[in-house]
Amino acid sequence: MRIILMGQAAFAEKSLEKIISKGEEVVAVYCPPDPPSGKSDPVKQKATSLGIPVRQHKSFKAPELREEFVALNADLAILAFVSQIVPEHVFGAPRLGSICFHPSLLPKYRGASAINWALIKGETVTGLTLFWVDRGIDTGPILLQKEVAVDPDDTTGSLYFNKIFPLGIEAIGAAVDLIKIGNPPRIIQDESTASYDPPCQDEHAKIDWSKPATEVYNLIRGCDPQPGAHTRYRGKQLRIFDARLQRDATGSLPGQVTRIGTDEITIALNGGALTVKRVRGEGAKVSAAEFAKEARIEVGAQLG
Repeated sequence: MRIILMGQAAFAEKSLEKIISKGEEVVAVYCPPDPPSGKSDPVKQKATSLGIPVRQHKSFKAPELREEFVALNADLAILAFVSQIVPEHVFGAPRLGSICFHPSLLPKYRGASAINWALIKGETVTGLTLFWVDRGIDTGPILLQKEVAVDPDDTTGSLYFNKIFPLGIEAIGAAVDLIKIGNPPRIIQDESTASYDPPCQDEHAKIDWSKPATEVYNLIRGCDPQPGAHTRYRGKQLRIFDARLQRDATGSLPGQVTRIGTDEITIALNGGALTVKRVRGEGAKVSAAEFAKEARIEVGAQLG
């Protein structure tokens, strides 16, 4: 098949490698414009090394882009980690339409921060979906899905890079096979079970130490590595990463520092305790114990 690949970062790069390995013809790669630093996206570098045309647009909304896409005479477009809005005159141009990767079991967790919200809300199973693109946000008919178990200490980073990323690359290969065979699935999403969440940002990442221990821990791991769940100490913001939940109650006030170790600090929770290994204040991430020393945080200090 003649395929257009749209995407960015390592996921799009590996998707390109997978498509090429299956003997398909990638007629063009679309990725965002280069940043001011001038460092090219990995998928652009890979495509260039393979002699595949690369096109970079700030937006796909211009009407003339339909002519550009039609001229490629593609059978299919694959959206692999696309952050830009792709309008109908673009996704409808290939002969068979376009499919898109999404890191949740649609119709649950539509939106840009699906993995974050699945963890924040305490899911024990999530997954990925490849669906046919339509006018809505992650609303198109489902082509295939794969489930992924969520471990108790998974973060957004570990869940994506260790589980969803590699499975997603294999799923893209499987999707191409289904489409080539003919009459691929187009399962309409059940709107009665659908959910949509906004991009996970600072306004959602503030820690309320009074909440149950599990809720606080889910927020922290759901915001790790981005945007970083945050609290305050002496008026300054502190972001928490690489934490572990201890379910034994401490008897201290939630949010109170109960121990400072060699690298980590322990914070009391409502029904448990939190061991924190990495934090970030105004600078780069450092060990929690190092930050405590610099910020003069002592046992008994109250966060929040």
